[in-house]
Amino acid sequence: MPAESLLPAAQLTGTAKLYGSFAALRPTTLSLAAGTATVLLGENGAGKSTLLRLLAGLTEPSQGTLQVLGASPSQRRGRVAFMSHTSMLYDELSAMENLNYFASLHGTCNCVGSPEMALRAVGLDPKLTRPVGQYSQGMRQRASLARALQTDPELLLLDEPFSNLDVGSAHQIVELLADFLTWPVAANAYRRTIVLTTHQAHLAEPLADLTLTLDRGEIVSSVPRGAAA
Repeated sequence: MPAESLLPAAQLTGTAKLYGSFAALRPTTLSLAAGTATVLLGENGAGKSTLLRLLAGLTEPSQGTLQVLGASPSQRRGRVAFMSHTSMLYDELSAMENLNYFASLHGTCNCVGSPEMALRAVGLDPKLTRPVGQYSQGMRQRASLARALQTDPELLLLDEPFSNLDVGSAHQIVELLADFLTWPVAANAYRRTIVLTTHQAHLAEPLADLTLTLDRGEIVSSVPRGAAA
């Protein structure tokens, strides 16, 4: 493995997120290697989504430090994509219209993949003119993933990507994400990296290089691929 791939995609040092006296994420020190997939497990309120939002730069740490791709998350937003557990799509627009609109928001975004390619990658027909509001929940989830992928991210953050998908569709998404990790990156210092949350650990298991379990804002288990549970 090239030395470049050993650089951490994310580095947390004593990182915590507090809301008053409530600790959504307790002080955490963690290094996530570039080129890997990390799966976050835990009950609702365990801190999984908080960790994703910190990595995405959508909220600031209350304590400690956090680096993403070698800099602060706010400096790396163009290289990070976040897929929320909600679709973040406009119901009155088609999937293609949604992706074109979000691409326009990026302005000078270096989107290597076109909206057509992103939709085909997740198994949707780019010629489908039906409004997203008429999609099944599974189709909406696929369109939301396409929205994230079209920005050509180096770090892909996914909050419950298997939600509302049947087992067959979920396996297809896992295969797509595994392929995403192999996509070339223009800047050689890093490789594609995934961090995702799920309540369906068995679906993500083939993808996981590291599985972290959170409880009440604290990482209580860290299991690398191949280790005994």
